[in-house]
Amino acid sequence: MRALAKAQAIATAAILSIAAAGIGHAQTSDLVSTNALRVCADPANDPMSNKDGTGYENKLAELVAAKLDLPVHYTWYPMATGFVRNSLNAKKCDIIIGYAQGHELVLNTNHYLTSVYTLIVPKDGALADVTALSDDRLKGLKIGVIAGSPPSTHMARNGLIGKAKAYNLFVDRRHESPTLDMLADLENGEIDAAILWGPIGGPLVKTDHPNLVAIPLIKETLPPRLYFRITMGVRQGEKVWQRKLNSLIRRNQDEINALLANAGVPLITDLGDAVMDITQ
Repeated sequence: MRALAKAQAIATAAILSIAAAGIGHAQTSDLVSTNALRVCADPANDPMSNKDGTGYENKLAELVAAKLDLPVHYTWYPMATGFVRNSLNAKKCDIIIGYAQGHELVLNTNHYLTSVYTLIVPKDGALADVTALSDDRLKGLKIGVIAGSPPSTHMARNGLIGKAKAYNLFVDRRHESPTLDMLADLENGEIDAAILWGPIGGPLVKTDHPNLVAIPLIKETLPPRLYFRITMGVRQGEKVWQRKLNSLIRRNQDEINALLANAGVPLITDLGDAVMDITQ
């Protein structure tokens, strides 16, 4: 009898242990809303996200929500210091639509986009066929660049940094927009060329600057690399939610590519060595 009682006690303890683990898992899963796709986004990050819903990340959020048969609900917060802490990690939302692969603040999904920095110049000007920063035609020109961004190193290596015009990197885009200012300066002739991250520069050129062209800088082979893979970001530990989004991305990659290409985002291969030809 004593042995039987001991066996029953061990079995009961095991069951309680499994149940406790199940409760912990349920609590983690319950952090993700089943009533809406709760998105963390910058309200003034044109062309990616906007409070008026016109950004291509807004449209991508709508696509994801439609596949999940859910409405979209936004938590707006400037994409600056404290963004993840005050939105995603504060459990006010469940997903960041665009986040660089490998960033430790979030759990990354599989990437859905690979893009590269671009050289932006007048479409009909003498620089329209420049494809590398080593091109001699760029020597002595005033080129706009975001301060501290990877292209700055390549510009310095090629002797282009002396006359460069730097634009602020960390800003609250509700009050300041370096990318818009840079493109306006290019249109007005205050600078001769601009270098911008493709998913920002490409769409802005397409919608607002038809006289300009964005050239993907895929020929820069020395470090730092100029191409990056973009994922969706979720809270650390939410592996079930991550896998669900990975599956959604995989099954709908062609539709995602078409949406991004239509927005003007330059899409390149995962190795960063060729521009993808997306039939729209």
